[in-house]
Amino acid sequence: MLRLLIEIVDNKALLGARASAEAGDPKVDARRSLLEAWLPAALAEAHQQQGWAQVSAGELQPASADASFRRYFRWSDGAHSLIIMDAPPEQEDVRPFIRIAGLLAAAGVKTPAILAADPQQGFLLLEDLGARTYLQSIQAGVSDAELERLYAGAISTLVRWQASSRPGELPEYDEAVLRRELALFPDWFVARHLQDELNAEQRADWETLCTTLLDSHLAENKVFVHRDYMPRNLMTAPGEPGVLDFQDALYGPASYDVTSLFADAFFNLPLAERERWIGRYWEQARAAGIGLPAHFDTFLGQSRLMGVQRHLKVLGIFARIRYRDGKPHYLEDAPRFVQYLRDACGSDARLAPLSRLLDSLEL
Repeated sequence: MLRLLIEIVDNKALLGARASAEAGDPKVDARRSLLEAWLPAALAEAHQQQGWAQVSAGELQPASADASFRRYFRWSDGAHSLIIMDAPPEQEDVRPFIRIAGLLAAAGVKTPAILAADPQQGFLLLEDLGARTYLQSIQAGVSDAELERLYAGAISTLVRWQASSRPGELPEYDEAVLRRELALFPDWFVARHLQDELNAEQRADWETLCTTLLDSHLAENKVFVHRDYMPRNLMTAPGEPGVLDFQDALYGPASYDVTSLFADAFFNLPLAERERWIGRYWEQARAAGIGLPAHFDTFLGQSRLMGVQRHLKVLGIFARIRYRDGKPHYLEDAPRFVQYLRDACGSDARLAPLSRLLDSLEL
């Protein structure tokens, strides 16, 4: 083991050079330099935990980035593979990730094991759950049987996570948070992206809509809420999915996560198919003792209004990411969210104010 640790440290310069080349940037940024200084000792800790007998010089490659300030790297030596999360501490806090990972694991949900952590610098060394997400699997084309397996596993995982819920563990997904999220639509999508401002009539419709949504959300049973439980954050596996990107979890409306799962940000299921899967979840969740309405139509209405809140919020977030953070490609999916909103309006008379608002904004 001592020889192994010495080899890891000695390979630090080689690992750093390879990481720079793989990133396609000859100038190593400050965060990467910190990461490369931290990584050898973190790898040594991981190797001890895993009991790996032999390890060769590893390579560091970009794995992915998301809509936040986080980015991910994959370290591999050909025989072993690990993921590094880089979360600048002035913008991201990895401690909620660590804590919520523990809650998920306690519920029997597969999440990446944390093999080394440095919250002060914002680095985590994680188990690698694979390279293919549900979204990638679905977009690549899967059989009906495989799609059934994927979604059934996602529902079972979600129900088990919700069944473990208890108050006091996570911050409340309360009215203040919901209102802040809704405000992203007029503040960023309308004002910044559309270069428009709600007039008095539009503002009245907006306030009526917000009241309708909040009354529904706050009346729901509360559970642990992942907040981005969607195919992009579920890893394809032989059994149930690996679950990622859970650091923003809260305690709030039970319909939120299942709505996110079947009204995805990056691809469409037909409306009838979405409602069929939501029905499958409703049956399974009620059987597990999760407090959902006794009638499916009531829950479907809750899910529909929850979807409206989420889609309005995401339109605002994607506009903010474009204009504040310089990531324009997210907003390319705006038409999908407008269609989700139109589908909801066509199914629920309570959403007449939203329908008028979308018409007046020419969406």
